[in-house]
Amino acid sequence: MTPIPLAEELLLLAYDDQTGKATGSRIGLDLGMAAAVLIDLALANRIAYAADGYLKVVDATPLGDPVADAVLGKVASDEPHTPAQWLQRLRHRLRTRVLEDLCARGVVQDVDETQMGVIHVHRYPTSDPAYEAEIRQRLAAALTGDTLPDERTAALATLLVAARMEPALKLPAGESERAHERLAEIASNAGFVGDVSLEDSIVRPSVALVVATLGRAIQAALGAPKPI
Repeated sequence: MTPIPLAEELLLLAYDDQTGKATGSRIGLDLGMAAAVLIDLALANRIAYAADGYLKVVDATPLGDPVADAVLGKVASDEPHTPAQWLQRLRHRLRTRVLEDLCARGVVQDVDETQMGVIHVHRYPTSDPAYEAEIRQRLAAALTGDTLPDERTAALATLLVAARMEPALKLPAGESERAHERLAEIASNAGFVGDVSLEDSIVRPSVALVVATLGRAIQAALGAPKPI
């Protein structure tokens, strides 16, 4: 199956298949999706984290994905911004754009329910479960096995940690503790947490810098987690 953008993977994990409604933190999902687009550009060697603290374009060649290419154009043409600034600039209406693309491809469907004759409530139940099934299988293998995942899966797992989206994994109770440990391990080896050097990272050093700075920017924007 052809890989889909990381932002789409995050969204599919966050939305309930039957109700078509988002679960968990909406702001966490929006920030995570904004970071996901930037990480996809880093994985494709289009942007990098510069020594001055800004994200900069290193190759302006389009990827062929409308959302990613629009963001690439913004980063190339706008004044320099930090990762935290880009998250805030990109998160607005990004979810709507991604949902529109998924609907157009038949992955989810747009169910418009009018309430009280005037209020439109949109739900997005799954139409084609194959994409989400592949994502969950890939994550399950990474979180319950002993081998380190590929770069994209490592980046996705790190985004789940940063955006506090672990509940979206929906793993069996007996596997949750092991999965939590593996998430922390993968995030550490992707340069996000801990003192692992970039040379030991499971993603390229240039990508690890982008993943790490964006992950920390998400956590700073979300603030301290509420006590249970």
